Amino acid sequence: MSPVRNRLAASDHTATADALQGTLVDLLDLSLLAKQAHWNLYGPQFRSLHLQVDEVVTIVRAQADEVAERASTIGVSPDGQAATIASSSGLPSFPPGRIKDTEAATTLMSAMSTMINRLHDRAEATGSTDPVTQDLLIGITGTLEKQYWMLRAGTDH
Repeated sequence: MSPVRNRLAASDHTATADALQGTLVDLLDLSLLAKQAHWNLYGPQFRSLHLQVDEVVTIVRAQADEVAERASTIGVSPDGQAATIASSSGLPSFPPGRIKDTEAATTLMSAMSTMINRLHDRAEATGSTDPVTQDLLIGITGTLEKQYWMLRAGTDH
């Protein structure tokens, strides 16, 4: 049996690696932001939002694992360390402390919107470098868009 060889040219490999690493960092940050909301929100929509946000966390963590494994598959060492996330995430921060349910939803939707826009850019960029990575990013984008819609539909936004 012959081994699978890396079919990416050096420049394509770098562009793909950058897209995967950026996505990994943003997904890990989104999971942390969502957990921050989960722990600190209060208000009339507490229960439903609390459960929904936890669902987002579960989905995003699984997606981060897929992205990290794709990076490893193409020979890139994924970096999901806290310092890396803090220094390179492109997502807006979440306010510290307790947060009203509607504000938590708005803040989380802002982070998700930023993430989705960044994913669209990365999917487009990897279209010519690595179609397998592009397909992964498109799938993640679709799932996050659905979660964004469900969050938005469940609030008054």
